[in-house]
Amino acid sequence: MFRITCWNAVFLVSLLALPVGCQSAAPPAAAPAKKPLEVDVRLPETRTLVEHEEFAGRLAAAEGIEIKSRVSGELEKVLFKDGDDVAAGQPLFEIDARPYQAEFDRTVALVSQLESRVQKLSRQESRAKNLLSRQSISQEDYETAAFDLAEAQSGLAAARAAHDLAELNLGFTKISSRIAGRISRHLVDPGNLVQADHTPLARVVSLDPIHAYFDVDERTVLRLQRLIRAGKMSSARDREILVDVKLADEDESSLQARFNFVDNEVDASTGTLLARAEIANPDRMLAPGLFVRLRVPVGEPQPALLIPEEALASDQGERYVYVANAANKVEYRRVKVGWREGGQRVILSGLESADRVIVSNLQRIRPQDEVVVRGPAEPATPAVTQTGSSSSPQPPPHR
Repeated sequence: MFRITCWNAVFLVSLLALPVGCQSAAPPAAAPAKKPLEVDVRLPETRTLVEHEEFAGRLAAAEGIEIKSRVSGELEKVLFKDGDDVAAGQPLFEIDARPYQAEFDRTVALVSQLESRVQKLSRQESRAKNLLSRQSISQEDYETAAFDLAEAQSGLAAARAAHDLAELNLGFTKISSRIAGRISRHLVDPGNLVQADHTPLARVVSLDPIHAYFDVDERTVLRLQRLIRAGKMSSARDREILVDVKLADEDESSLQARFNFVDNEVDASTGTLLARAEIANPDRMLAPGLFVRLRVPVGEPQPALLIPEEALASDQGERYVYVANAANKVEYRRVKVGWREGGQRVILSGLESADRVIVSNLQRIRPQDEVVVRGPAEPATPAVTQTGSSSSPQPPPHR
């Protein structure tokens, strides 16, 4: 007899559980066929357009002056509210005029005194001249009278010049702007001393019209020069060119400007040429310093293909699109892009007007993938993207 321990029992059960003979493993289940993705396509839109170059610019006042006093003294009055629109010649500041009034009065009295002296010496010179003709006085006595008159006349001229200067200085105690525009805050409070031609008091800038300055890179400058030489476009120096202006909060241009200045040399430090456009601003909505984008027309109207901006992708600096071919398979197309036109982009090369450009699911498709096309001939079913509890439908297809 032998004793079966618990460990022996476990061993026997394990042996009995082993499969008898050689059996092959079950084959893996076949992977389900990949379902083609649904994509929206658009046909390129053909329009006749003028090519544009877009530049970033800043607005600047057409005219601006810094208000300073022409005379020294204590500032007595500020005659405007900070930020007011002011007229040309409108009084803005007053300097203590008492010292200048006293000087003006002194020169008035001096001129009057010298005028009386000149009258007296003029009569004496006339009598001396008569006496000399009758040989009643010597030539020396006559010359003395004539010299005294000439000296008095010179003194009178100097006194009148001093009077004119005193009158100017008295007028300079009332400070105004030589241009109409909008004034800044006052920089000196009443009671402070102001130094002539040194202490800035405020700044006035004109607002209508207003200028937009922008820089043109040298590659674009050379391209435009070649177009001008070939007669394909006109120079801004020869005729008026209108420029579309888009503000920082706008998607479409709402203003137009007149191209009115091109600098005479390229800045060697930046490699750019400074240019300027003038914008009418009658409602004073625009202010100096605002950022704008300017679309400058280049050349003559020409046919162009446009596709939605969202259809474009980038690969190492190169732009490309996906196209659905006749077999509904994805093709990779490298394209050369032009300027923006609204929410679309002009395609210069790489596409034909009959190409079906894919505009959805661009991150999930690859070249040669088979797709289900929802094209311009068949309205697309809005796809809903879940984001929390909200959904956003895809835009309807372009017709």
